[in-house]
Amino acid sequence: MKPPTRLAWADQPLATLSLPAADMHLTRSLTSGLTWRSEDAVGVFWGVGDRGPNIKPKDAVKRYGLTALMPLATLEGAKIMPLPEMGPCLARFRLVDGAVELEATIPLRDADGTVLTGLPPIPAPGSESEPVFALVGAPLVATVAGADTEAIAARPDGRFWIAEEYGPSLLLVSADGVIEQRVVPLGAGARFASPGITVVEGLPPITLARKLNRGFEALAVSADGETLYAAYQSPLAHPDRAAHDEGDVVRLWALDALTGAFRAEYAYPLDRPESFRRDAAAGSVARNDVKVSEMACLDDGSLLLLERITLSTHIHRLTLGAALPARFMDLAHRPTLEQMGQAGLRTGDIALLEKTLVLSTDDHPSICGDLEGMLVLPDGSLLLTNDSDYGVEGVETQFWQVGLE
Repeated sequence: MKPPTRLAWADQPLATLSLPAADMHLTRSLTSGLTWRSEDAVGVFWGVGDRGPNIKPKDAVKRYGLTALMPLATLEGAKIMPLPEMGPCLARFRLVDGAVELEATIPLRDADGTVLTGLPPIPAPGSESEPVFALVGAPLVATVAGADTEAIAARPDGRFWIAEEYGPSLLLVSADGVIEQRVVPLGAGARFASPGITVVEGLPPITLARKLNRGFEALAVSADGETLYAAYQSPLAHPDRAAHDEGDVVRLWALDALTGAFRAEYAYPLDRPESFRRDAAAGSVARNDVKVSEMACLDDGSLLLLERITLSTHIHRLTLGAALPARFMDLAHRPTLEQMGQAGLRTGDIALLEKTLVLSTDDHPSICGDLEGMLVLPDGSLLLTNDSDYGVEGVETQFWQVGLE
């Protein structure tokens, strides 16, 4: 196998903020997920960026001297948003002669032209919601027209499904960035009832059991264009946070690629945290550090799934077998899928997805961490890219081409 190749790329400057301890140099972040469309020219592919620049309060204090934010450091899930008006964007790229070029950045917007923000919605009763604040520490107002977009998959008609973590929900988006529909969990329609976006309560109620900031993270459309696969980033917090923290199984759903309607559910077994060697060498690792970040469909019907911590990434090939029994979708059923885990499912003779490791970046330490975008190129190699988080902590976007083992 050829060694990994880093492709030429330069991040696009967004803004520079003068702060007490250092300047914050913000750049475009457009690679939380990647996809391609068969109708586009050779080399053209698409990406989506997440909600916008954000940083944990403790990191804002340490790196930028924003000591007024110290009281927020103990608030679970709190994030500082330096540019709250900056929302998620589509991006069109072109791969040319060992380099990646940005052709267009397209803000997501509703039918009336109102740009989507990255702010969270009003929390649903009993569910977790991420508190967000401005640089001065003032709380930011929740909105029905916000999204934390993390994954993208192209449909055969040229439109995109984009997954976001706040609902979590699915956005049906045209190539010019117009959101034509938002598919949300049953009972959550009022939280996202924006005048310029058609909202459909089409996802199962159990969707709301996602752990804070760990909603839908990976999407892929089957080769025949009929099935949309969606994977959560982590085990659900079902029935409680302990089930998430100790869980080692992630739900992978098969949905109707036209409507987003639920079809079937599969159990993806996460790797042991100790198997991510570079992360384990850097410090202690726990089960809830392991997360799913990307998927891709192959022509033979199998899937590639990207699983990672921070420094280390594993990519597995999945064979879809038997779906899970319907009882695991019932909110009242006990034990839940998360409570049973891999050991319990095997004891109960309930099928887990079969997976084969095809790439570990521990074997290629030049490849950066925080990989979130993956694309299968025409020659069968992979295009991998990280999420730079808008450069809030000095990280640059990197694109890598690597063959499968």
